[in-house]
Amino acid sequence: MARLDDEARLAAVEARLRAILEPYRDRLEEGQIYGVSVLRRPGSKAHDWFAGVQQAGEAVKLNLLPMHGHPEILDDVSPALRRHKTGASVLKFTDLDDDVLADLEALVARAFEVYRADE
Repeated sequence: MARLDDEARLAAVEARLRAILEPYRDRLEEGQIYGVSVLRRPGSKAHDWFAGVQQAGEAVKLNLLPMHGHPEILDDVSPALRRHKTGASVLKFTDLDDDVLADLEALVARAFEVYRADE
């Protein structure tokens, strides 16, 4: 029973993370990098991507490439969101509360602005 609960929780986290990226879909296209579906500029090269979501074991990752080249976009994130950062461009979640979600939405918006500016 616990396994089903974990799967449902992770599926809900994944759905919430994908919903954060939804407003950017009309300006980006789907692509793949290392087997992960990502959003990127139309016609861009493989390593020029914006963001993607993937389940990874017991968590869900939001891969947000602008964090790697522009770490300053993290300056205003809450400590609660910062705890989810596991790599230069990775945030990892096993759950996602409304406060962290709101902070994450703002981070993704800042990331998109710097991504667009780098065109």
